[in-house]
Amino acid sequence: MELDLYQVDAFADEVFNGNPAAVVPLYEWLSDELMQKIAAENNLSETAFFIRKGEYFELRWFTAESEVDLCGHATLASAYVLYEFLEYTDPVVVFETKGGRLFVDREADTYSMDFPAWGLREIQVTERVSQALGARPAELFMGERDMMAVFENEDEVRGLSPDFRLVSQLDGMCMICTAPGLDYDFVSRTFVPEQGIPEDPVTGSAHCTMVPFWADRLGKTLMRAYQASSRGGAIDCEYLGDRIKIAGKAVTYMKGIITL
Repeated sequence: MELDLYQVDAFADEVFNGNPAAVVPLYEWLSDELMQKIAAENNLSETAFFIRKGEYFELRWFTAESEVDLCGHATLASAYVLYEFLEYTDPVVVFETKGGRLFVDREADTYSMDFPAWGLREIQVTERVSQALGARPAELFMGERDMMAVFENEDEVRGLSPDFRLVSQLDGMCMICTAPGLDYDFVSRTFVPEQGIPEDPVTGSAHCTMVPFWADRLGKTLMRAYQASSRGGAIDCEYLGDRIKIAGKAVTYMKGIITL
């Protein structure tokens, strides 16, 4: 069996930036075990698989360790592959996922994704969190999926050197660290060691948590964010109440064939 494979740098306008995702279009679902093995072999933060179901696409995402219920950059990469390589021409891509129905539209070379807005509750900043991050945040929150640490300035976020063993023991899937930005409205870094991703380069789904928070904190609904990983990536954000929009570009790094 041969499967097409596309590796795409999402939230990037040139290769070696943004967040790399593998995209594998399918005609029918493979077994969960086989998709997990392919994702582990790719060894990227996410591998996306999709199949067409009439007017929409079913989409699933796997890290090297397990399946996840929402992923931003691999959704962007999947839409990019449909438009760039698979002759998709409709104005909007509709994805059915374990995280709900998602919509992606394209304007010129920018892809805009409609995602859920996730709420937060403030929790106490503990010594356990400070030790894991190597710095004490000003505020700490627990979201619907992720924990979020808020720092006073961008330099603190950029200078973090976490203990990933300790981070993997914290609550939530992702450990989001964020602060107001200098050239951007806010900056962030996201750590997901429990999923085999010490630091995720650009995490679209983390903005489901950050966008509502910063919209309220900054008093604005349109924002530009930057994820300050070693690769880095810029995200245009819009807060819509119970939904958000996050947008960015994508570029092709590789096309290939998986032989099984």
